[in-house]
Amino acid sequence: EIISMPLPSSGGILLAQMLKMSSFENLQKYQQNSTQAVQIMVEAERRAFADRAEYMGDPGFINDKTSYLISDEYLKNRWKSFSFSNATPSSKVGEIILQPKESTETTHISVIDKDGNAAAVTTTLNGLYGSKVVVSGAGFFLNNEMDDFSIKPGVPNMFGAVGGKANEIQPRKRMLSSMTPTIVMRKGKPFMVVGTPGGTTIPTSVFQSVVNVIDFKMNANLAVNSPKFHHQWLPESVAFEKNFPEYTIKNLENLGYKSERWEQLGRTEMILVDENGTIHAVADGRGDDSVAVE
Repeated sequence: EIISMPLPSSGGILLAQMLKMSSFENLQKYQQNSTQAVQIMVEAERRAFADRAEYMGDPGFINDKTSYLISDEYLKNRWKSFSFSNATPSSKVGEIILQPKESTETTHISVIDKDGNAAAVTTTLNGLYGSKVVVSGAGFFLNNEMDDFSIKPGVPNMFGAVGGKANEIQPRKRMLSSMTPTIVMRKGKPFMVVGTPGGTTIPTSVFQSVVNVIDFKMNANLAVNSPKFHHQWLPESVAFEKNFPEYTIKNLENLGYKSERWEQLGRTEMILVDENGTIHAVADGRGDDSVAVE
């Protein structure tokens, strides 16, 4: 059982969509980061992010289609265009509108106590130091989350990106986020607590970390620190971390995928509770992250 963040964060919906679509191809048959596994997951990411641009925003201002977007009926139909023989053009899964750029200046903490209570908490300033304004006497910065809105449909934001109507600016409206604090339950008890910073790479990093544990049977350390990839519908290219298996990248390029190399993707914090009740906590080696026991 997957518990994650609802609208106005897109993260929980994206995670549910990506997990369900990839399950249609039974990922357990493939090796982690193999050509087939990555292709399945990239195409799930592509379709989910196309839905993000079209349908997702503050549920107080739009028709909240969460239950429909994560339904088997909808996602099986969404998946019909998938083929192992070639990359699906992004124009085939959504109307081409550029998504706003999201900053990666976010913080995540995963917590579990001696009684088994679990919390996954993600918080963000959006840009580096947010609005660069400190609240006098309180010691914290104000964010600049307004830039996570679409300024208005068809009009580019400060980064030159164009958004859709669902996430346009309106009074009292909350902007669309990608935060994906997640708890995975097993037999009614917390099994995994996971999350990460990283802007639009957050849902895909959490998705891959969950799949690494559940489908590929990896331990927490390998699940978090294995090289990752990211696709968000637009731009068309797939981002791979610099240490990603080169043979997989080449095989995907031969199928029509465009690739680019990134220094790193996310900084995932994961806690796993095994069947004996032993807690395994891992801080991502991509940053100065840490594990603490009290």
